[in-house]
Amino acid sequence: MRRKRDRSVGGSSLAFLDCICCGFGAIILLLVLVKIGEPKAREISLRELDGLIQKLEAELFALRGEAEILNRELRGQREQLSEHLEAVARLQGDLTRIQGEFASSRELSEVADLLEGRMVAAQQELTEEMRRLQEQPRPRTRDDSLVGGIPVDSEYVIFVIDTSGSMKSRAWPLVEKKMREVLEAYPRVKGLQVLNDMGQYMFSYYAGKWIPDTPARRKAVLERLRGWQAFSNSSPVEGVTKAIETFAAPDKRISVYVFGDEFSSGSADAVLEAIDRANPRDSKGRRRARIHAVGFPTTFQAGSAATGIRFATLMRALCRENDGTFVALNATD
Repeated sequence: MRRKRDRSVGGSSLAFLDCICCGFGAIILLLVLVKIGEPKAREISLRELDGLIQKLEAELFALRGEAEILNRELRGQREQLSEHLEAVARLQGDLTRIQGEFASSRELSEVADLLEGRMVAAQQELTEEMRRLQEQPRPRTRDDSLVGGIPVDSEYVIFVIDTSGSMKSRAWPLVEKKMREVLEAYPRVKGLQVLNDMGQYMFSYYAGKWIPDTPARRKAVLERLRGWQAFSNSSPVEGVTKAIETFAAPDKRISVYVFGDEFSSGSADAVLEAIDRANPRDSKGRRRARIHAVGFPTTFQAGSAATGIRFATLMRALCRENDGTFVALNATD
């Protein structure tokens, strides 16, 4: 009799294999879902992000520091700008004030000069008797050259000053003193003028015209004399000739004062002839201008007296021929 097959054993083996296959499939599925390599990549990415964050933070701190420095510099520049603006405002205020003072002083000076000129003109008016006495010719004698005083009857005074190195270095304080003394001898005149021995004007804006005689103008002349620098050839001829040809007139009483120490070159006779042509006598025998001179002994002190002697000889003759006086100083102090 044929035995029946045991189907139960075969069914359990198949079920076991199915379970095994399902288990392997589940594991494979878990591996696929979990992605075993991802944690390591994530860790690397996190480290890179941390490094980037630290780098960015460092750059941020650096930028903040630079911004702080720039802000401080900006504040400093703004403070300096504010100070400069305040200084400019102050200077503008000072300029406005000074301009106002200058305008006021100029107006006052013009008024004062006008009044002073009128007063001088009034004081200088001579009576008919004084004119008559002055018009009488003065007899000349052999002793005229020995006159110690200088006439002060002129209405206009011109200074011709030697500005050479010998005068500037050895006699200038005395030149200032003598010029002050001459001005004091003329309390009021109608006009002043100052040239050097080359005919250069002390004040170029008064070239060819008279300087008004006011206390302010006299002070300005003396102050300018102290530091006056002008080229000189140590010969008074040019200055005296220019002074007479420019300013001498028959209706004016003018005195020319020559301050010098030497006559370096040229002929004394030629100088006398040139001055005589520029300063002729009128019908009454009077010159258009008196010429006085003051000699400073600088060359004698330096041991080279030749040019000083020539100056003294020339000025003695020039003053005698032009109704003036020559005064020779014996010291420079």
